[in-house]
Amino acid sequence: MDDGDRVEITPEILLKAYAAGIFPMAEDADDPAIYWVEPRARGVLPLDAFHVARRLARTVRSDQFTVYADRDFDGVISGCAAPRRDAERTWINGRIRELYGALFDQGHAHTVEVYAEGQLVGGLYGVSLGAAFFGESMFHTARDASKVALIHLVGRLRAGGYRLADTQFVTDHLAQFGAEEVPRHVYKRRLAEAIAAQANWNVWPPGVPTRGADALAALAA
Repeated sequence: MDDGDRVEITPEILLKAYAAGIFPMAEDADDPAIYWVEPRARGVLPLDAFHVARRLARTVRSDQFTVYADRDFDGVISGCAAPRRDAERTWINGRIRELYGALFDQGHAHTVEVYAEGQLVGGLYGVSLGAAFFGESMFHTARDASKVALIHLVGRLRAGGYRLADTQFVTDHLAQFGAEEVPRHVYKRRLAEAIAAQANWNVWPPGVPTRGADALAALAA
């Protein structure tokens, strides 16, 4: 469903779309148009059955990466929009950057950022609404950086009382953590329940690095 030139998409309309189970994409970075997507099968991460391999758990616990939330939205979305070896195009165009930047300013969009020696080497961003978190995109320029970001994200969601972690689709990358597809009608029921509830993104203090041990403890709780 293409928005064309009929309706100007605003951050408020975008939040209503998420609450209705749809999300926006663009064909590529140079295409100014945005279209709406509502998959028949929706990807979700089971918060109570998130799988972390032992090697990754050791990496997270070692704190070889420094992990923050909500410090550099522009850096994260730029990393997510950068060309990748496995994809010739990016779906993040200028309008999407503007919209999610506005949601970040309003406190609805969030990032998890992974640093090595002070440099941003991985991260992810998404949208928080009620007790639902909608993951949008992730990136890495250092081995395991995006995986560390995801583990920290899910730890934060569990600690903050979230009920739904939406991944839109299931990729091989997400499947190793337990991501699964659910039918649209099941997703919409779970979405409505999560939207009606409340969660706390800032369960861990903003502006302070998150310890890997805390993320892993939240997953084990």
